[in-house]
Amino acid sequence: MLTRITGAVAAGCALALGASAVANAHPGRESAVRVFVTTVDRAELLHERAPVAFRPGTSTAVTLTVDPAQTFQRMDGFGAAITDSSAAVLYQLGAAQREDTMRKLFDPRAGIGVSFLRQPVGSSDFTDDATHYTYDDVPAGQTDYFLRHFSIEHDRAQILPLLRRAKQLNPQLKVMATPWSPPAWMKTGDSLVGGRLKDEPAVYAAYAAYLLRFVLAYTAAGVPVDFLSVQNEPQNRHPSAYPGTDLPVRQEAKVIELLGPLLRLFSPRTAILGYDHNWTTHPGDVGSTPPGEDPETDYPYKLLATPAANYIAGTAYHCYSGDPSAMTALHDAYPDKGIWFTECSGSHGPNDPPPQVFRDTLVWHARNIVIGTTRNWAKSVVNWNIALNADGGPHNGGCDTCTGLVTRQSDGTVTTDAEYYTIGHLAKFVKPGAVRLASTSYGTTGWNGQLQDVAFRNPDGTIALVVHNQNDDPRPFAVTVGARTFEYTLPGGALSTFVWHP
Repeated sequence: MLTRITGAVAAGCALALGASAVANAHPGRESAVRVFVTTVDRAELLHERAPVAFRPGTSTAVTLTVDPAQTFQRMDGFGAAITDSSAAVLYQLGAAQREDTMRKLFDPRAGIGVSFLRQPVGSSDFTDDATHYTYDDVPAGQTDYFLRHFSIEHDRAQILPLLRRAKQLNPQLKVMATPWSPPAWMKTGDSLVGGRLKDEPAVYAAYAAYLLRFVLAYTAAGVPVDFLSVQNEPQNRHPSAYPGTDLPVRQEAKVIELLGPLLRLFSPRTAILGYDHNWTTHPGDVGSTPPGEDPETDYPYKLLATPAANYIAGTAYHCYSGDPSAMTALHDAYPDKGIWFTECSGSHGPNDPPPQVFRDTLVWHARNIVIGTTRNWAKSVVNWNIALNADGGPHNGGCDTCTGLVTRQSDGTVTTDAEYYTIGHLAKFVKPGAVRLASTSYGTTGWNGQLQDVAFRNPDGTIALVVHNQNDDPRPFAVTVGARTFEYTLPGGALSTFVWHP
């Protein structure tokens, strides 16, 4: 299914990826445009082709016009999550192989330079533990309002060492934290799976303190938390045997109103993101709304209309219902609040052949996630698991057909999934702090067979243009910036990044 990153292939990847670092571009080659391509048949995987050159004038071909004078959002990063499962998979590797894999993921020169991680606060469906956990579990019937039993000891064996190594490999890496559930003693039903936060002032205060304790504990362990949401998918009322919590707007607002002042005092770098759920409310979530209650299909709008908005930097979105245009609609309503895209997992049918899985994932993520989210104001692009085994695990409940950026095969080798390349076409060439530029794009997230693109200017001045050919046939086109133009032809379905100095 996947290309092995060992032996000669590893040498080729190291040559293509390491030598292609944008920072190594020669100042004397301002007119040269470097070209990197991934094709649906895996013949080219972030492969650097021969450069092309700008020339004066325009073209009669379909033209993508980049306007550096018109700017949009500033980017925070691109990546995935070192879930409990991903950490277990990486620790199934020998030390040298694990280091090699981490470099391919996080090193901006030798790898793709993953620059954003979204980390579960406690257990999610992707955990290697037989029993789900939080950082303050007590026996049934007991409580711990003073958090005397709070501990992140669980994460010290595998998760925290990997996070610290990731930050060493890419010092620009940002970390977001998200809980799937508060401790069971804070919830109706006294279970991590389902239920709500108890509607009691002492519980809201305890949960805010719990989240603050997590942020401070991770910071003390060498992993400062840049972003925090208070609940993963707050409208997912019936998670499939994994932690989850129904958290209506009024409850999320109450938690944030208590947490916000605490973070400003004790961890001012940590920004709160609201919602952290789908572009639109999933029909299943609407159908599971308790009788007589509002399904809150406008959840992020309602949340940003509460006093809690004073402490909310913006809204986080997932890909499992709706389309990216929902993010632009929210931005237009609340232009002073940011948008972050924080979860989308690749997946496949039980009998899909490997080539089809790679192709389908590459083109869908190219349209909707790589380009669709960033053209709709997302400051981050984040997939789900960064690493899984070939069987899609380990996991405890939830998805059994999910894929990661890399896969540990049954023979112990590590291979790359389509998401390694979709994230790579962004993370390797678009650095934290880059701003999106205006550019002409003809393709749609739903697919119309046209060319789709998004452009960025990096802090060092380089420009990166990501282009996807939605059509199965090769497509010629031109790129124009001011009075200069270059022409190119992309294979059918290909994803590419063009990089140049202005």
